[in-house]
Amino acid sequence: MVKKGLAEVIGTFFLVFIGTGTAVLSGNVVGTLGIGLGFGLAIMVAANTIGQISGAHLNPAVTLAFLVNKRLDVQEFIVYVAGQIIGAILGTGLLRLILGMTDLGVDNLAQTTYQGISTTGAFIIEMTLTAILVFVIMSVTSKKGETSYNGLAIGLTLTMLHFIGVPLTGMSVNPVRSLSPAIFVGGDAMSQLWLYILAPLVGGLIAAVIAKTLLQTEE
Repeated sequence: MVKKGLAEVIGTFFLVFIGTGTAVLSGNVVGTLGIGLGFGLAIMVAANTIGQISGAHLNPAVTLAFLVNKRLDVQEFIVYVAGQIIGAILGTGLLRLILGMTDLGVDNLAQTTYQGISTTGAFIIEMTLTAILVFVIMSVTSKKGETSYNGLAIGLTLTMLHFIGVPLTGMSVNPVRSLSPAIFVGGDAMSQLWLYILAPLVGGLIAAVIAKTLLQTEE
C-alpha cells in the first residue's frame, strides 16, 4: 500500500511539474498543442514507470472511477488521493521555487480559472472532458481492452482535450492539478477551486458508470 501511495506521489509530481512548467515557461512559444503534449507526455512517462506499481492514476477523478467500479477499496482510494495531493503540491512548489530564482515572477503557476464563459458552462466543460478522459482510461485498463499502448492512448487523449479546455477553463480535468497552484497563488484560482474539484469528480463518476454498463469493462 505504501509503495502505491509513493508511486502516486512521484507520478503526480511528474504530471504537475512538467505540465504546468511547460505552460508557464514555454506556453507562449509552443501554444496549446505544446502545453497539451507537456501534460500528455508526462502521463505517458508515468504510466510506463510507476504504472506497474499503482496504475498511475495521478488524478482523484480516475481513482474515484476505480472505486465506484470496485477496482480498489476505500483504504486504497484514500492512500491514492493523499499521494496525488502531495505529489501535486511538490510539483507546484518546485516550479515556484525555480521561478523565484528568475525574473519571471511567481504569480503565474498555470493556475486554472475561467473567464468569458458562465460558471455552468465551465462546469459542463470540465465535467465532459474529464468524463472522456476517464472513459478512455477505464476502457484501455480493463481486461478486455488492455494493451501495451495504454499509456500512449491516455496521453494522446489528455493532449487532445487541451484543444477545447485551455481556451475555456484553462484545462484541468484533475482536482489536484488545480488545487496545488491555487494554494500558492490564491485569488480567483482559490475562489473557483470548488468547480475544478467537483466537476472532474462528477465526470469521473459518469465515465465509470458508462464504461461499466456500455463496455462491460468490469466483466
